[in-house]
Amino acid sequence: MLKDITLGQFFPGNTIVHRLDPRTKLILVIVYIVALFSAEGVVTYALVFAALAAVVALSKIKLKVILKSMKPLLFIILLTGLLNLFYTQGTPLVSFWIFTITREGIFNALFMVLRIAMLLAGTFMLTYTTSPISLTDGLEKLLNPLKKIKVPVHELSMMMCIALRFIPTLIEETDKIINAQKARGADFETGSIIRRAKALIPILVPLFISSFRRADELAVAMECRCYHGGEGRTRLKELHYQPRDYLALTEGLVLAVVVIVLAQFGL
Repeated sequence: MLKDITLGQFFPGNTIVHRLDPRTKLILVIVYIVALFSAEGVVTYALVFAALAAVVALSKIKLKVILKSMKPLLFIILLTGLLNLFYTQGTPLVSFWIFTITREGIFNALFMVLRIAMLLAGTFMLTYTTSPISLTDGLEKLLNPLKKIKVPVHELSMMMCIALRFIPTLIEETDKIINAQKARGADFETGSIIRRAKALIPILVPLFISSFRRADELAVAMECRCYHGGEGRTRLKELHYQPRDYLALTEGLVLAVVVIVLAQFGL
C-alpha cells in the first residue's frame, strides 16, 4: 500500500507539459483548483475533466500510475461520498434504519467523489512533470514580491520542496521498517485498535531516528557546499517564459472563467 503513494515523485520526460515553465504550472494548478471548486453541474465538471484528461494525455503519464497513487486515499474518498449520500437533505428515494438516501444526496456524493479524485490527479501532475529543483526556482520566483517585507522566500521554497522530495524516501524507509518488524514476528493487522496503535511504536521510533539522521546529513552536505541561503546565489538554468507558457496560461484562465460563468446557471 505504501509503495502506491507517488506524491513527490518526478517522472522525467520531454513532453510539452514537462517543458512548461514551473511558474506556469504552479499558477495553472491554482487556476485548476478554482475552476474545480466552482463547478456545479454536469457541464462544468465535464469541462474540467476534459482539461485534466488533455493534460494527462499530453504528459504521457500512464493513467494506471495516477489511479494507483489514489489507492491509499480510497477510504477517505469513499467515506466522503457516503457522508454526502446519507446526510444530504432532499427528495427521499430509499430509507432504512437511520439512513435516508435522497436524489440530491446521490448527485452530491458522485460529484464530491469526482471532485476529490480530480483534485488529487491535478496536483499529482504538478510533481510528476516538474523536478524538485525547478519547483523550488518557480516557487521562489512567484513569491519574490514578499522579499520586500523581509520574508525569507528562498528558504521557505527550499524547505517546502525538500519536504516534498523526501516523501517518497520516507515512504520507502517506512516500508522497509514494516517488513523488518514483520520478519521479527510483529503483527500490525489483528487485535483491538489500541493494540494495533501500540504495535506502530516499533515503526515510528526508528522512522523518526532515520528522519533526523537524514536531515542532519543533508544539512552537513549543504554546509560543505558553502550553502548560505538565497542571497547572491545564481542558477544553472534561468527561467524564461516561452510562447507555450502564455498559451497555456490563457487556456487555463479561459477555462476558469467559462466554468465560473456556467456555474452561475447551475450547469
